[in-house]
Amino acid sequence: MTDSALQPIPIAPIGQEQHLWHPADDAYLSRSARARKTGPYFSAVPHPIRDCQFVIPSDVSADLEETAQDLGRLDTYAAAKLGSQNRVLGPMSAILLRTESTSSSQIENLTVGAKNLALQELGEGTGGNAAIVVGNVHAMEAALDLSQTLDEQNLLAMHRALLETQAGWDAYAGRYRNELVWVGGSSAGPRNASHVGPQPELVRPAIMDALDFLARNDLPVVLQCAIAHAQFETIHPFADGNGRVGRALIHAILRNKGLIRHVTPPVSAGLLTDTRKYFDALTTYRQGDARPIVDCLAYACRYAAQTGITLIDQLTEQLDIARQALHGVRRDAAAWTVLPLLIEQPIITPQYLVSHTDCTPATARRAIEILTERGVLSEIRGGRRNMVWAHKGVLAVLDDYAAQIRRR
Repeated sequence: MTDSALQPIPIAPIGQEQHLWHPADDAYLSRSARARKTGPYFSAVPHPIRDCQFVIPSDVSADLEETAQDLGRLDTYAAAKLGSQNRVLGPMSAILLRTESTSSSQIENLTVGAKNLALQELGEGTGGNAAIVVGNVHAMEAALDLSQTLDEQNLLAMHRALLETQAGWDAYAGRYRNELVWVGGSSAGPRNASHVGPQPELVRPAIMDALDFLARNDLPVVLQCAIAHAQFETIHPFADGNGRVGRALIHAILRNKGLIRHVTPPVSAGLLTDTRKYFDALTTYRQGDARPIVDCLAYACRYAAQTGITLIDQLTEQLDIARQALHGVRRDAAAWTVLPLLIEQPIITPQYLVSHTDCTPATARRAIEILTERGVLSEIRGGRRNMVWAHKGVLAVLDDYAAQIRRR
């Protein structure tokens, strides 16, 4: 069937209310531009979703079941391959989380390579996009930490974790917006924007309705994620960071509902393979058909599950190569303790090891010496203050994964 022949998932379209826009006095517009930007516009009035009932086509039901199985397979594979108590599972989960955060940020045209992100996490970066992406990592971590309870307090905490690393945004972190926001069009006003968010006084009631929707346990989890995400993006509750928090919310739901327990599937990588389709699906949702966003998210989850398994295998292979390189080194040597950490943080300094392990400064330096002598680490330049050492194999795997997404 063509897309136009697919059976829809009906949902009430968003309402609209008319207002009059006057550009700010300090907008520095010409007289003609000011005249064009002045006039009526329509802002969204989100429909309540708390009690929505959905007629799910049989093919969508089958896809949702397959998607849930694929996500479960990824989670089970990671735990079985690494062991739920394995020291590698934590670092592996962390790097999958960073991969998801990087992909989510790239949807917002915030691109950063694995090396620059690792340097920023280490405190050796130069800011810019890397600092913003680190904020997204923190938001994702907050989403998973707080996933046990999907409430307003935890949602605001996710947003606070995201914006606290963005210079100049402290006053907005963890707070609903008190101004109008819009997508597309001009920064001078909402006229001709592709989507204008609800008026500020409508934001909190709409968010509370969406959180009530998430308390339900009578829906397929992936469908629930898709509807909640689309509703969140329609509400656009914050002055900035709505897309990234909205995608972090997907992971909080997956974890809350028990579909994922051990790792963070890179769902945003799947969305990133066709951002036009993703944004069009959000528009179609607002027009009254939830099917495109459900299909889009289901595909992204399947992509995340399948490529996530490959990514785990490739990173595990890098560990195996490193273990072979350490053959003959005493098993109680600190180099063995450091090895799994290189998955989570492929660029290190002695100071990092002292703060993240039981290493003393002397044992940290000795561990790096051994890993460098055996070819596991390479000394590189790039740190702002200190010399740093990198596992180039891990960095290459992560950059290759990002390149694969771009090629698609």
